[in-house]
Amino acid sequence: MLGKTNLDEFAMGTSTENSAFFATRNPWDTARVPGGSSGGSAAAVAADEAYFALGTDTGGSIRQPAAFCGVVGLKPTYGRVSRFGAVAFASSLDQIGPMTKDVRDCALVLNAIAGLDERDSTSADVEVPDYTAFLEEDIRGMKLGIPKEYFAVGVDSEVKAAVRKAIDLLVSLGAEAEEISLPHTEYGIPVYYLIAPAEASSNLARFDGVRYGFRAEADNLLDMYRKTRSQGLGSEVKRRIMLGTYALSSGYYDAYYLKAQKVRTLIKNDFDRAFAKYDVLVTPTTPTVAFQIGSVSDLLTMYLNDILTIGANLAGLPAVSVPCGFAGGLPVGLQFIGKPFAEGTILRAAYAYEQNSGLKKSKPPIAAGGERHESVRNCNRS
Repeated sequence: MLGKTNLDEFAMGTSTENSAFFATRNPWDTARVPGGSSGGSAAAVAADEAYFALGTDTGGSIRQPAAFCGVVGLKPTYGRVSRFGAVAFASSLDQIGPMTKDVRDCALVLNAIAGLDERDSTSADVEVPDYTAFLEEDIRGMKLGIPKEYFAVGVDSEVKAAVRKAIDLLVSLGAEAEEISLPHTEYGIPVYYLIAPAEASSNLARFDGVRYGFRAEADNLLDMYRKTRSQGLGSEVKRRIMLGTYALSSGYYDAYYLKAQKVRTLIKNDFDRAFAKYDVLVTPTTPTVAFQIGSVSDLLTMYLNDILTIGANLAGLPAVSVPCGFAGGLPVGLQFIGKPFAEGTILRAAYAYEQNSGLKKSKPPIAAGGERHESVRNCNRS
């Protein structure tokens, strides 16, 4: 580990534009975002500033920036990796995972960080295999489910084309692909944006100027509370705390938070039915490629960037994004979703694709020795 990387404040964002410091830039095009919330980690790896970095994934914040920056990003099964030391955003969704240059590095880092940790009550007591042992190019007979909802309206045509081409390659390697349906996919965004802010409003209550972090100067305790949270929290963090507090408030809990949890179960059941027949689900990671910094002002549009990654978090499943081509000169991500604790299976599929796609050596101009933009000589300035 080399140091800290930039991120959206409290991991709340999909572009790293909500950072408390500055907006990180995408090494493939410095006018574009690197994704988020773990955008700094993805940019550092893509720009050859680090061999690997860690990120946190609450609704796609490892896989989405990995897709935008053309690197590998893995969200492990919920409980596979200890969260001890991470600042909690949404405790039932958060998971720590690696971002690397290739799939083998991803397996190596996962070997080092996976396993039971008694300091984390959500850490799973499940044996950790050697994930590098799964890395083989033979995927003959592997059954791939292709959820049609992940190719619906809103997914860019060039992104779809790149992912379809990747699926064709997997089939040529001996995998069996079949279109399936995950009918409750459309409810993922509203469910996520009720559950995650609700849990955040509880978790972030500790940042009151007394126990953690920033403290504002004030004449009395109540004013200190108010000024600390007013001055010390960004606009997106305040927005989500307010949304979550409202969803948990008396008279609204059943109508919003409880109903969201029930729909979350329906989403998980969709995945369970799919995995009764298929080994891996294959989808695009993001609906578009990286967008221009400052170009998305509509919050709903920004939130919709996570529509293809949120399902794995709601169901607690492992998922990995690997580069699968380009659209308009920018990287496209291919997502593999697996059964609980089947990280080895999705890494095997990802490795087979990576080794046969010819994309492993693709690097952005910054990492390839091209002209560097002055503001990204170090993608995560100290």
